Parts: sequence; C-alpha cells; structure tokens
Amino acid sequence: MARFLCRTCGTQYPDRPAPPAACPICEDERQFVPEAGQSWLTLEELRRDHRNGFSAIEPGLDQILVEPEFGIGERAFLIRLPQGGVVMWDCVALIDDATVSAIRALGGLRAIAISHPHYYTTMVEWAQTFGCPVHLHADDREWVQRPDPALSFWSGETLALADGLTVIRCGGHFAGAAVLHWAAGAEGRGVLLSGDTIQGLPDRRWVSFMYSYPNLIPLPGPAVRRIADAVAPYEFDRLYGAFVGRQVKADARGAVLRSAERYIRAIRGG
Repeated sequence: MARFLCRTCGTQYPDRPAPPAACPICEDERQFVPEAGQSWLTLEELRRDHRNGFSAIEPGLDQILVEPEFGIGERAFLIRLPQGGVVMWDCVALIDDATVSAIRALGGLRAIAISHPHYYTTMVEWAQTFGCPVHLHADDREWVQRPDPALSFWSGETLALADGLTVIRCGGHFAGAAVLHWAAGAEGRGVLLSGDTIQGLPDRRWVSFMYSYPNLIPLPGPAVRRIADAVAPYEFDRLYGAFVGRQVKADARGAVLRSAERYIRAIRGG
C-alpha cells in the first residue's frame, strides 16, 4: 500500500495497492494531462531528490518553495502570528524532517488555509504532522481526493483565521477560490496573498483573472467583477501571487481594481 502523488499537480491520494487510474484534478479542463500520460510517485520518492527552500519575503512573511520545481510549481506562505506560531497559506507537496524542524522553530503551524484545489497536494500530511486544521471552502469539497477529519470546510464569503487574517471567497478560478488578507502586512498597509485566484503578471502594475491558466480559458466579465468586489473593501498595498516574481509591490488594491475594469472592457470587445 502507498499514498501516490500525481506528478503533474502534486495531489496526494489515500493508501492503495497501485496508482489511481487517473487524476480528476488534471483531467478537469482547468488543468491538463501531459502528452506522455499520467505518472505517479510517493512522498518518500519525492524526498530523495527534492528539498524545500525557505526565504523571507518581508517582515513576518516567509515563502516555501520546492526545489527543484515539482508539480505546478506554486509557493506556500508562512505568516508569523504575534502570539507565536505561523499560519500557512496554500500548500506544497513536499514535507520532510527539515521542513518540520524549521516550522517548529517558528513556534509550530497553527492552521492551514488553501486558495483552491490545485494546491491541495499533501495537505493531510501537513495537518497530521502539526495537529492543525486545513481550512477549505465548502464549494470545492468535491475536489478533495484524500478525505480526513483535519479538513475543515467553511462556507459563506469570509473566514477569520486569526486577528487581522481573513480568507475571502472570490470564486472565478474555482467556485470556492479564495485569497488571504493580512492586515498587518506591508508595515500595516496590508497584504493580499492571492494564489492564482488573482494572478500577478510580469508587468507588475497589473494582475489578471482566468478560469484556466494552462488552457487559456477566460472568465466572463461578471465573474471578474465579483472578484474585484470581494476584495475592494480591504486595504492592501502589496499582493503576492502563487509563483515567484508574480507580485505587486505598491498600490496593489488599485492594480486589482484597474485590472478588473481593463479585463471587463476587453472581454466585452470595448
């Protein structure tokens, strides 16, 4: 018996004698199955030639990145809590002894919240290791491939994780796709951790929004308007997306609102 991981998206499956026949997350039109077909490995195999790199993004915020790149290549974020410990936003597939030691040195992992199913990866391994809950929006429950009591499904439009940490449901990329607002970030001006619910761009003055990024399926205008309206009440000067370099370092709230208007004009043909 083994818990197999999809090499393409990093999703972990429950104990079974052989790999799954398919990965439903990759077969969905928002993701893809490689031309060579679906392939699998175990967490133990991943640990042999990969490591997690930790780096500081700004005071109170660190990133975790699997090296060399694995799966979708997303980064996870650690937000340090004033009372000690950290909250993790999104999730990477690799968890090993070095990672556990590094996080315990920060006071331990208090909670995990994940933006959408493409980053569920080994969330149950993380939760069981640290004895903490994983917060997922109930609208995305169907995409969970490894159920576990540690998974906590929330509903509605916002979830208060801790003082000044708010998960905001935006929809769009997935029905429950969410972002995390950190009020104390950016020296008190606010930070938005956007996953790819809101996608940072190489032109760091703008962001964008998609139903599928690899398959280039756009969102309709009303869905983009809903995303903008969901985050508009919050102040945030910086935005950090799911991938290294995808960030807005100043006036991020303005960038999101301007980008939504630009997107809606373009999709309407105006």
